[in-house]
Amino acid sequence: MFTSPTPDQIGGVLFGSAYGDALAAPTEFIHSLAYIRQSFAPNGPTDLHGGRVTDDTQMMLTVARALLDAPELIPAALETTLRAEFTLWLHDPENNRAPGHTCLTACRNLQRGGAWQAATVTRSKGCGANMRVQPVGLIADDATRAGAAQLQAALTHGHPTALAAADLTAQAIWLLISGTAPPQLAQALTAHAQAQREVYRADWLGDVWQYYGASDPQHYISEGWDECLGVLGRLEAALTSDIHDDADPCDLTGEGWIAEEAFATGLLCFLLTPTDPVESLRRAAVTKGDSDSLACLAGAFAGAYLGLGAFPAQWRGQIEYAEELRRCSAAFEVKQLK
Repeated sequence: MFTSPTPDQIGGVLFGSAYGDALAAPTEFIHSLAYIRQSFAPNGPTDLHGGRVTDDTQMMLTVARALLDAPELIPAALETTLRAEFTLWLHDPENNRAPGHTCLTACRNLQRGGAWQAATVTRSKGCGANMRVQPVGLIADDATRAGAAQLQAALTHGHPTALAAADLTAQAIWLLISGTAPPQLAQALTAHAQAQREVYRADWLGDVWQYYGASDPQHYISEGWDECLGVLGRLEAALTSDIHDDADPCDLTGEGWIAEEAFATGLLCFLLTPTDPVESLRRAAVTKGDSDSLACLAGAFAGAYLGLGAFPAQWRGQIEYAEELRRCSAAFEVKQLK
């Protein structure tokens, strides 16, 4: 049966991502938790600090526009719109928010034309692969959602773990939209990873496994899923432990500079307080890791589960790119991604 995300869930995913990005951006490169708490008394940031976002939100919007502009959700059409949007982002004067080296390099390669598999940075599994995938989580069809998530990652990050982590991020969003309860989420994602371990989506990925230097497609993709299964194990262990309020989630599932850790730690921050989105974002901000990406993902998970209405209403008027976020949210309501 087709499940359609509600307008509140669609807005929750898109705006929630941007809210997390803006709230945690000021702490991204601060590694002292004590300093973060002192600078944003009493216990870390809980507001948007003017609403300025980073490249995370900018690139999330490129993926949203690419999905909306694609005439069909098929590999060739989506690759074309993603390449176009990534190239526009590359030359955007506002692309001055400390963008990742991998994304910049791959986007320069993509604009030259030719096979995208030759443009990607094959050994990179940076978090840029999945801090932008959130709109793909709105796709209802399982195979299309997985293929689109992996393709948008692979255009810039060719490491198989980047693909698997992006797939898991989109899957987590869809499961929450579809009614999976937070306590069951980690187990459901582990089952998904196990089922997908040797599934190479050749229609979406072509021969990227050869550019990576793998012996065959199955060995390529299973390498990524095995790393993600490892971090999912750490996530499940963390959720069954006694995590103190002053603990750093990064100590449990990683700092988030790489894709599988960004996915797991962002999800952990949400799962620690699944009914309190501001606390989830604050928890991601008070870390030694890649705080804006962690909070960006935590915000998407919270938005998928709770909806846009769960966030402070005044944030909608404070967040940068508010009009574009509203436009994309409304367009996804009309163009249901089946």
